[in-house]
Parts: sequence; C-alpha cells; structure tokens
Amino acid sequence: MKWLRNYIDKIKPTFEEGGKLWFLKSTFEAFETFLFTPNKTTQRGAHIRDYVDLKRTMFIVIIALIPSLLFGMFNVGYQYYKAQGISASYLQMFYFGFLKVLPIIIVTYITGLGIEFFFAQIRKHEVNEGFLVTGLLIPLIMPVNVPLWIVAVATAFAVIFGKEVYGGTGMNVFNPALLARAFVFFAYPKVISGDFPWIYNLQNIKVVDGFSGATPLANAAAHQIEKIPDNLTLFIGLIPGSIGETSKIAILLGAFILLFTGVASWRTMISVFVGGIFMSLILNLIGINPYMTISPLTQILMGGFMFGAVFMATDPVTSAQTNTGKYIYGFLIGVLAILIRVLNPAYPEGMMLAILFMNAFAPLIDYYIIQNNIRKRLARTKNATL
Repeated sequence: MKWLRNYIDKIKPTFEEGGKLWFLKSTFEAFETFLFTPNKTTQRGAHIRDYVDLKRTMFIVIIALIPSLLFGMFNVGYQYYKAQGISASYLQMFYFGFLKVLPIIIVTYITGLGIEFFFAQIRKHEVNEGFLVTGLLIPLIMPVNVPLWIVAVATAFAVIFGKEVYGGTGMNVFNPALLARAFVFFAYPKVISGDFPWIYNLQNIKVVDGFSGATPLANAAAHQIEKIPDNLTLFIGLIPGSIGETSKIAILLGAFILLFTGVASWRTMISVFVGGIFMSLILNLIGINPYMTISPLTQILMGGFMFGAVFMATDPVTSAQTNTGKYIYGFLIGVLAILIRVLNPAYPEGMMLAILFMNAFAPLIDYYIIQNNIRKRLARTKNATL
C-alpha cells in the first residue's frame, strides 16, 4: 500500500489551499482518511490519543450488521421461491436476494453520501463518517419491494432534516435511519404495509395455495394468533419481513460484536429487553384480546424489536448519555414498543415510533439525572462543612 500512500501524498497539494482543486478539499480528505489513519498529531493541551476514531467505530458497526445483511439477502430469495413452490439451491436463493437488495444499498449510499459531500463542501468542513452505518441500516429496515426512487427520497429526507439541519453527525436528535423508515411509513404507507411489500414481486407471480406474505406482526394485529410461526421459526428468521430484521441469530451475532468491542451500551440494550418483557407480562395479566395473550418471548422475537434494541436504541448520538439514563431510556423504549404494537392496530410495528419518541426525551432524561447528581453532591458538601 506504500505506492498508494505515495500517490496520495503526490496529489495532495492540488487539494490544499491555493491548489486547483481546493474547493474539493473536504472530499479528498474523506477518501484519504477512509484509506489511511490520519497522521496528524497534537502539539499542546490535553488530548485523548486512540487508534479507534469515529470512522473505525462505524466500521465495527458495519461488521456487526453483515450477518443480518447476508441472511436478509438469502431470505429474500428463499421467500420468493417458496411463494411459487419452486425448488432452488441455497446459492440460487442468495444470488437472487443479492441482486434485489444491492440496488437498494447503492441508491441509499449514493443519495446519502452525495448530500453529505455537498454540505461538507458548502461548510468547508470534513465529511462526516456517520452515514457509513446509516447507509446500511436504511436498506435493512426496508421491505424488498420498496421502489428505489422512494428509497432515494426517504434517504434525502433523513439526511437533510434528520442530520444536516442539526449540524451533522453527532448533533442530530433523531436516528436518521428510523426517520427514513418513518418517512416511508407515513408518506407511502402502501409500500411498507400489508402482505405484498415483503416478498419480491408477490403481486405479479403465481403463488402456491396456502402461501401468505403476511408478517407475524400482521397476523398478530389481525388477532390471527394461530398463524404466527413458532418461536424457533421466528428465531431462525425464514419469515416475511424487512430485509435485515428477521433472523434473530444474525442479530445476536451483531450484538456480540458490538458488546465485545464496547461500541454499544449493554445498559441500553438489556434495558430494552427488560422493558419489552415487563410490558408483555402486564398485558398478559390483562388479557382482554388475543394479542395481549402472546408470550413475552414471542413478542420480542416478532418484527423489528430485537433489531431495534441492538442497532437502533444503542445509537450513541441519539440515546441517553448517562449510565442511569441509559437504563431509563432503554426500559421505556421496550415498554412503548410493546404498548404501541398491541394497543394501536394502525402501527403493527411499535419499535420505530418508540425509539424516535425516546430520542426526543433522551436529553431531558440526562438533564434530570445530572441535576439530581448535582443536588446530592451539594448536599454532601454542605453536610461535610457542618
């Protein structure tokens, strides 16, 4: 790689102040730091030196998402061939899904990174690395049948109104990936609800008798509890659903990577599950309708609950920052997610709204936690001086 480093050093003056391509400095620096760790060193003052910068942290999250992505591609092909009753090899299923999912990923990255580079050039700032993860999260929480132009519009909305208006990566209040899904859900509900969005081209293919594209959450919302797959099937993930949220095995592999590397907060992650189980048990006790009688294990295995708990709720920018606040933040997400999906049939998947709602309250939670700590310390200081 020495030849590449030498080549970059050779053309670098062109992008420095006074060079012909000075106006593209932010873009050049983005590609340079993508390939090599910056060699800048601090000269004075107190600093934290660590080889794990923001870009490397983002790569760890991407690695954690790879199992869900690969399984999602396979499941797209599996559901397509299953709907027609056609026998296909594992490789054929994966290749079919790969061809259908890849365009969604490409459109997301082109749209999002294009906007990121545009704003970086205008502000004369470095390009933020946050979209490296957002660009993969957005396709994973979309149905395979979503039109590419809608993906582009939703991505643009999420980046502009979810990040750039707040100042870019690290300043946003709401999770951009979830904003993209929320935009599609409210602006184009037909492409993300019902039975057709989850199986590729389901409305135009000849489907075998007895096959349904309904997701487990759709069956639960219709009180058709008997049609919900067993827990093992839900855990494996060979069911209709968003591209990356069906396999709980793949999600748990990602959770292990995030927790082992310290990128995600175990406090937030575990609290989401505790909140979901707690609310499910409360509803089990009430048991007014069939949906309320679904076991807590089935509840957290259905839909995007686990995906949201592992990859969305733990977003370090939009979640609570204090340790106590993380417990409260995660617990309330779990409670609200189950509460919304069970009591509001208009929103069969409550995880999206629960996380976005708690994103707005995360700063308030931290504020009261910090104020409470200040009062305790002042009281201890006052008592010590008496």
